[in-house]
Amino acid sequence: QVELKEFGGEPVQAGGSVRLSCVAYGHYANTYSRYGLAWFRQAPGTAREGIAAMAGDTKTTYAESVKGRFTISRDIALSTLYLQMNNLKPEDTAMYYCAAGGVGWPTNAPLLPSEYHTWGQGTQVIVSP
Repeated sequence: QVELKEFGGEPVQAGGSVRLSCVAYGHYANTYSRYGLAWFRQAPGTAREGIAAMAGDTKTTYAESVKGRFTISRDIALSTLYLQMNNLKPEDTAMYYCAAGGVGWPTNAPLLPSEYHTWGQGTQVIVSP
């Protein structure tokens, strides 16, 4: 059973950058690289939105709203997923969550919450104008 914990959320001005981290605990050795992983966000009164996902070493998917500004990556040795967020906008203000599927799934880096079954508790990002 994998447990996830996010770090790095903070207040930032528009145009600034923030890097979020998501550490995985309790996973089996040598399988972290095979998990399907993703970042979601949720602003008050809105549905949870998938923004970036990765599967394997090369497959990534981004929401149109963040494409070109956000980058998802992972450090296998540290069992950590990252979300580098650049050129932040006030509409990026939200609670950010990381999510994991299982060993070898999902395979196509989807942005649907239903494709992931393990979630962190979230970290808040607030972007001021």
